[in-house]
Amino acid sequence: MTRFTPQELEAARDRVIPDVAAGGLSVLFCGINPGLMSAATGHHFARPGNRFWPVLELSGFTPRLLKPAEQEELLSYGLGITNVVARATARADELSREEFREGGRLLTERVERLRPRWLAVVGITAYRTAFGERGAVVGPQERTIGETRVWALPNPSGLNARWTPTAMAEEYARLRVAAGVPDRRAEAEA
Repeated sequence: MTRFTPQELEAARDRVIPDVAAGGLSVLFCGINPGLMSAATGHHFARPGNRFWPVLELSGFTPRLLKPAEQEELLSYGLGITNVVARATARADELSREEFREGGRLLTERVERLRPRWLAVVGITAYRTAFGERGAVVGPQERTIGETRVWALPNPSGLNARWTPTAMAEEYARLRVAAGVPDRRAEAEA
């Protein structure tokens, strides 16, 4: 893993990194916004303490632990990544409510265009704020975007101590089953 100086990370502030997306995905995962490490590397969920990649493997979405630099491989599994808010910050609490609401509007447009079967927002607070769903809980939502179903997942940030990697993987696996995605770990072991 490349090490960045504090100055290099700060220089990545407000950068936008491209989505990993295509039309007709099984699941489009949606982060809150890129962190500075992600912006510096150009790879989603790049911070070493982030549990997104390990949880994808543990839940069976991927056959092995992918590195952030291998993010394009997700497309071969019918998966993708986008964000509610495009600009990079050191912490999600640097984003305003208005940015979240506008991000929800833009995300809706993106989902209408790409038409994944499921949109999986990784962060219940981000989902609540972006879509004005104050009472939402982790799991499948009543909201749809066109024919796309929506699932709110726990935030995989290492700062989210409420969710262990095992509990997170169980919730992600519930989505995998609902989306009809095979258990790729089991396939790889067979």
